[in-house]
Amino acid sequence: MTNLGLPNSIRACLFDLDGVLTRTAVVHAAAWKEMFDAYLRDREGPGFRPFDPVAEYETYVDGRPRADGVRTFLASRGIRLQEGADDDPPGRETVHGLGNRKNELLLEKIRNEGVEAYEGSLRYLDAVRDAGLRTAVVSSSANCRDILASVGIEDRFDVRIDGIVAKEHRLPGKPRPDTFLAAARELDVPAAESAVFEDALAGMDAGRAGHFGYVVGVDRTGQADALRAHGADTVVQDLQQLLGQRGLAHTPGPTPTPGKGQRT
Repeated sequence: MTNLGLPNSIRACLFDLDGVLTRTAVVHAAAWKEMFDAYLRDREGPGFRPFDPVAEYETYVDGRPRADGVRTFLASRGIRLQEGADDDPPGRETVHGLGNRKNELLLEKIRNEGVEAYEGSLRYLDAVRDAGLRTAVVSSSANCRDILASVGIEDRFDVRIDGIVAKEHRLPGKPRPDTFLAAARELDVPAAESAVFEDALAGMDAGRAGHFGYVVGVDRTGQADALRAHGADTVVQDLQQLLGQRGLAHTPGPTPTPGKGQRT
């Protein structure tokens, strides 16, 4: 059996989608920027301060449900809007209206640019399944199923907990651990025997709050220290770096991040 770089007690792997399995995090960031910049320009005029697609995306938006991302970022700028309704027209000056505009832009970018999976993540996912571990995808995106289908990996997961499922079951989003805990329950595996794979700081917080057996931070943007500070047990730049690592007898504290190009 391929060594997976996980504690020997782990029986289930819970994967985030955007930035861990697929290259959609950058598309999400671009859609958020286009939406927020248009809104701020209309509200504040040409001297507005643009949305930062790296620092502000990672701090206020990444990994959170769409409405939470709108609400959290605007609060950082001292802006508070009415909630509105789920079906508000895209761009209406409400939390849901701005969120719907962001989703409209995202779908347009996905249609025009397509979606690509990380090959290293797919190799790791196949190794996990070959080893007999259960798998779940846990995403705040309401487009999760369509994205999985578009890259042909929908059948590689035993459970899917996404934005649609979370809404149906009233599960709070990340940084709360509820969606990951729901996935573990669906797999009938305790959180202590489940590993979380995330690239977002909110996802790290969720993994720590849920007392999961192991939390893997995936560093796509040079935020390894922040991932560790938010609860990662280990940080890698690509999941295939975990392949070949010997099983761990117990969950360790944070370990050093491999340098660029290294395989551990």
